Amino acid sequence: MEIVDQRYVIQGVDLLDLTKEYGTPVYVYDAAVIARQVGLMKEAFKGQSLRIKYAAKALTNVSILKLMRSLGVGVDVVSKQELQLALAAGYQPSEIQFTPNCVDFQEIRWAAEQQVQVTLDNIPMLEEFGKAYGADKPCCIRFNPHIMAGGHLKISTGHIDSKFGISILQLPEILEVVKRYNITVNGLHIHTGSDILDTEVFLKGAGILLGVAKNFPSLEYIDFGSGFKVSYQEGDPATDIFDLGKQLKVVFGDFCKEYGRELELWFEPGKFLVSEAGMLLVNANVVKTTPATVFVGVDSGMNHLLRPMMYDSHHEMINISNPNGHTRVYAVVGYICETDTLGWNVTLAEVTAGNIIAIQNAGAYGFSMASNYNSRLRPAEVLVLNGEAHLIRRREKLDDLLSTQIEIEL
Repeated sequence: MEIVDQRYVIQGVDLLDLTKEYGTPVYVYDAAVIARQVGLMKEAFKGQSLRIKYAAKALTNVSILKLMRSLGVGVDVVSKQELQLALAAGYQPSEIQFTPNCVDFQEIRWAAEQQVQVTLDNIPMLEEFGKAYGADKPCCIRFNPHIMAGGHLKISTGHIDSKFGISILQLPEILEVVKRYNITVNGLHIHTGSDILDTEVFLKGAGILLGVAKNFPSLEYIDFGSGFKVSYQEGDPATDIFDLGKQLKVVFGDFCKEYGRELELWFEPGKFLVSEAGMLLVNANVVKTTPATVFVGVDSGMNHLLRPMMYDSHHEMINISNPNGHTRVYAVVGYICETDTLGWNVTLAEVTAGNIIAIQNAGAYGFSMASNYNSRLRPAEVLVLNGEAHLIRRREKLDDLLSTQIEIEL
């Protein structure tokens, strides 16, 4: 987003014009930013046999998935429905990784029958997979390295009490199951959390996983997950993926030499690819002054953007209706009948009712975590691609809420 002639635009498309055409609230995504982030990853790991698997749960719109595929990016899905969306977007089964957690084996069986790469993260499902397929279908195993990483406990997935992955301490049991059913393990997986800033955390996890890998002779790839930290405000630090690429290249190269052949290096970024590309445009319904606080009440809330309430996440905000106004400090709150504060102590150009507020870094886990709480409707989504705005999801209607409800006679 940039200012041109005192108007905020994306690729020359006026954001205020978008709100007039599509209403508010509306999610807007910049395809050029997504392409930039993909390019950064490819450049950071140049010289490696890199495979990027976009974590679809971050933003599951079919048009976004099609864009990712056009950029040469594979996809990581975590449910049957995400897998179906990936197929609908044109992904070939060979481009899809299925990484579920605590699902029924029937869902895993269904995915395996689609010929996608299946990742298993608990021993009971590994046993079931072995009974069903033996050596006929390869699988990947996700390990829990017992590393506490990430910016918040809720987004740390590699600590000892996490539900994700099989404990590294259970390696002997895993090997026994693999041997008993003659399971072909073609990949190993690790993911320690999100918002990881320190390269050393990635390298520590890599060291643990590569130490385990020598026990599996049929590997084709190692999946190091993701968790790259993105910048949420000016001056906010972010993961130096170029430093990570430089250091991991050495570690991974040495391992491959010892292993006896080159393996593929996989990452599955979600937030890194789409967070900065997205924003949520909302309307200021009311400016409410109290003895303690000046609130800006907007036509959205935790039903559309849950992250501030769930993870205490920070999202920069801009009053795009008043680019040159004097600034004031506000609390920006939603219209949900809960305490759904989107931001405290937010400095904005002076707000009046009817102004449009842009909530930034909302591309990841924004719409995909949206709900119909308070029976509110979910917003539209717009993708700006090659200088043109495309509606990629219409705004919900009341009929959408009623379509699955069955009214009984009383």
